Amino acid sequence: MLMNVPETVVADALRGMAAAHPELVVDVDNRVVVRRDAPVAGKVALVSGGGSGHEPLHGGYVGPGMLDAACPGEVFTSPVPDQMVRAAAAVDSGEGVLFVVKNYTGDVLNFQMAAELAEEEGVQVASVVVNDDVAVTDSLHTAGRRGTGATLFVEKIAGAAAEEGAPLDRVAELANRVVESSRSFGVALSACATPAKGGPMFDLPAGELELGVGIHGEPGRERRAMMTAREIADYAVDAVLADLNPRQPVLALVNGMGGTPLLELYGFGAEVHRVLGERGVPVARTLLGNYVTSLDMAGCSVTLCQADAEMLRLWDAPVQTAALRWGR
Repeated sequence: MLMNVPETVVADALRGMAAAHPELVVDVDNRVVVRRDAPVAGKVALVSGGGSGHEPLHGGYVGPGMLDAACPGEVFTSPVPDQMVRAAAAVDSGEGVLFVVKNYTGDVLNFQMAAELAEEEGVQVASVVVNDDVAVTDSLHTAGRRGTGATLFVEKIAGAAAEEGAPLDRVAELANRVVESSRSFGVALSACATPAKGGPMFDLPAGELELGVGIHGEPGRERRAMMTAREIADYAVDAVLADLNPRQPVLALVNGMGGTPLLELYGFGAEVHRVLGERGVPVARTLLGNYVTSLDMAGCSVTLCQADAEMLRLWDAPVQTAALRWGR
């Protein structure tokens, strides 16, 4: 692995982020990434975070039009409440803070504790829990569905509303509406390797894949012999549509898990569009690339969000972050 020692891999990455993105304030010691112009007067602030290893989630989405701050934990480990309280204090302009939380037990408990501590310090906090993964319920680290690709949709759409000056209750309502309108399904073609272990964190024999894998390598629905991109797209999209049943055009995220070349991912994206067309689901926008990853896992995921006119307008609104930028 391209690293010094496992114990400093997150700190080293944050130092690199600081060097590459002077528009961010990166507190390496306290593990908080903040947009440099924070707090922005008259604006609700968005704070998210989670274990490292899912880059560019979440630090890559800090900036105008998305998050005001992000809290990176150790690899695949929730950040601690102190990080979240620091982040909330750094970005609160007096209009309140929205915590965007992926549905993993550690994240939910720590963000809940942080919200209570921040409110004791006079910061008004609302929270949204993202639980879009339809593959399984009550996974290894989750009560209910796991939070995955829809986190990006929430951060972008709610972030755009906050940038326009929407109040906290409106930003929170919109974020929850995006969660309710989104579903995801992931597939692993190989296991990811964590820095601490230095090798695969779970056993996936050559020539097999895991249907419904979690972003920490949690088990999915089943293992099968390797399938074609066409077959995987049929399975993944149908799993999402069985739970979503969209009546409006969708936002589509065709996501790489970190180790899949774009050549393959574009081919998979073509198959996703084919399936949606065959199922009569119009696609309003598509985002394709490595956005919610699992270290070096080869694989893919599909996230669909049934999007109304307001969601589409906010999706198209300007954004300027390390990993996502348009319209500015």
